[in-house]
Amino acid sequence: MEHRRLGKSGIKVSVLSFGSWVTFGDQLDIDKATESMQAAWDAGVTFFDNAEAYAGGQSEVIMGEVLRRMGLNRKTYTISTKLYWGITEGPNTKNTLNRKYLMEGIDDSLERLGLDHVDLLFCHRADPETPMEEVVWAMSDIIAQGKAHYWGTSEWTGAEYKEAVEVATRFNLRAPVMEQPQYNLFERHKVESDYLDLYDTMGMGLTTWSPLASGLLTGKYNDGIPEGSRGSLPSYSWLQERLTDEQALKKVRELGAVADDLGASLAQLSIAWCAANPRVSTVITGASRVEQVHHNMEAAALIPSMTPDVMERIDAIFS
Repeated sequence: MEHRRLGKSGIKVSVLSFGSWVTFGDQLDIDKATESMQAAWDAGVTFFDNAEAYAGGQSEVIMGEVLRRMGLNRKTYTISTKLYWGITEGPNTKNTLNRKYLMEGIDDSLERLGLDHVDLLFCHRADPETPMEEVVWAMSDIIAQGKAHYWGTSEWTGAEYKEAVEVATRFNLRAPVMEQPQYNLFERHKVESDYLDLYDTMGMGLTTWSPLASGLLTGKYNDGIPEGSRGSLPSYSWLQERLTDEQALKKVRELGAVADDLGASLAQLSIAWCAANPRVSTVITGASRVEQVHHNMEAAALIPSMTPDVMERIDAIFS
């Protein structure tokens, strides 16, 4: 498994990583999560992604227990979590990045994970109600306390990220070094347009999520929403309109011809396409069963096949 530097920072992450959104707690119990994470680790994955809000905190609990079961040396893997949405009711515990919430939130996440630090800590969304100076000071203090090694953002605009870096520079604080945006063949604006001037000038690294567009790019929704799929979960009913959009499904069917020519599946091609972008440090994959992990990890071997000709064929479909 290839490892890439996270932007201009010194830390490296596996080009394919494994995340727990949707699956841990909702579709995978501890035993199945252990099986999936072990399969990812055996394939060369060293970066595991999480967030406090996933399954109301249970995702962190499960991942922490899995890591203990696997018996991995803490120095050999990289783990992240994210703060913003909150999981307890209160005026300072939901949809905020105020200092009180961040300082208490990281402690709660570490307790659930059973760790004394995470490697990467993300602000899960931007908070327009909290001054940027307060956010950056708090995140910088968390780094100084050794509770995280690097901090970054998730789904921030380029302007918001730039402001955070400028605040950090002005006050000699730790600046964000990474962003976690959605990135796939249907969702490209942030990565390919909004952030363009940030990669070289500010060293932004990318840990992208949803390479399969919530399963749309696997082709499994071409004939409707299968029972037991993510699209069938009541808590993800908001996805159903997108997963049944006929124009999008037409593009997926056309993409299937490219995958067939490469001897790959739609999922493997879609993951490899994301990783072929040199700005992407790691592509976060997910799975509801271990067979999907094995299948997705084979995309790593497909990355060299993403030649200019292949990329042009794909762009012609999704332009």
